Amino acid sequence: MIASFRAHEFRNYDYLLMAWALGLVAVGLAILYSASTSETNSPTATLTDAIGRQILFLVLGVGASLGLARLDYRVLGNYWLVLYSMAVFGLIAVLIIGVEIAGATRWISLPGGFLLQPSEFAKVLGTVALAKYLSQREARLHEPQVFLGSLAIIAPLMALVFVEPDLGTTIVFAVIWLAMLIMAGASSRHLLIMGGVILALIPFALIIAVSDYQEERLATFLDPNKDRFGAGYNVIQAEISVGSGGLMGQGFLNGSQSQLGFLQVRSSDFIFSVFGEEFGFVGSLFLLTLFGAFILRALRVAQEARDPFGRLLATGFAIMILGQVFINIGVNIRLLPVTGIPLPFISQGGSSLISIFMGIGVLQSIIMRQRQSY
Repeated sequence: MIASFRAHEFRNYDYLLMAWALGLVAVGLAILYSASTSETNSPTATLTDAIGRQILFLVLGVGASLGLARLDYRVLGNYWLVLYSMAVFGLIAVLIIGVEIAGATRWISLPGGFLLQPSEFAKVLGTVALAKYLSQREARLHEPQVFLGSLAIIAPLMALVFVEPDLGTTIVFAVIWLAMLIMAGASSRHLLIMGGVILALIPFALIIAVSDYQEERLATFLDPNKDRFGAGYNVIQAEISVGSGGLMGQGFLNGSQSQLGFLQVRSSDFIFSVFGEEFGFVGSLFLLTLFGAFILRALRVAQEARDPFGRLLATGFAIMILGQVFINIGVNIRLLPVTGIPLPFISQGGSSLISIFMGIGVLQSIIMRQRQSY
């Protein structure tokens, strides 16, 4: 059977899912070119550095995706504990040997000037572990110990990321956990109780666990004009950038806020503001349509999966992307405080892009094996 599958291994490959992903990357490369050109004032340097690196990460990501597509996704479930341990180890390592950038310690410096962000890969590995745990206990989800067991898997990842600090990724982990519980059929009573506990603990968390760095970001979100030339500067500039795009935008490479250097961190956290300024409301709707098409295609994989593990795995990856899109755009239009979450496929960053394509590879593995058995 294995030999037969390898002879026709990509016959059931979901090319449309990959097409949506590559379409988003193409948009990302274009807007990254615009954002980084204004940073370097040199198109040649931009192509060599920003675009060249992003294309390298894309090649590595697509390679990892194709490799994982060939691998039976159920093998990942067999080694979920090893993968989970790798995620925890990476998050602990970054706290010990990581480099601090802009008040947060989220990256490990690698030779060649590359930065590895373990939390991006922990999202994928944590999703695999949680999917395996829940799929083995679907019939027992009404039992409190099973519900708490799933929380015991995701809570260490959330805690380690929270102290980096990285509130955005902490929220993404929580959303993945909640979505997968709902998909698995968890008791609504347990979910309501947990929701009540979380709401009750929020004031204590704000007092005890939130760092000065996070307090500053929350205060900036509530009133950016209080420190308009300091912590609130980029929040204000992002809002101006999106608003100045109007209906049709100012045109590619013509955004005043980004090209004149008023908007900072424009190639990562605030890249949507650059896009909104240059392509306006219509262009933003087009980008959201691309994201919607990709996420719906990923959810279709979950719908076609006929085993609990595959269904939960696909759901987790789809929600991972959706959560990051919602948080990043929410930050850019000032619906949410600044969290440092990249815009999937669009923002500059190797760890994010490679981990996303790893997730796509797992999705392809699921759909290829489901279609094979028809």
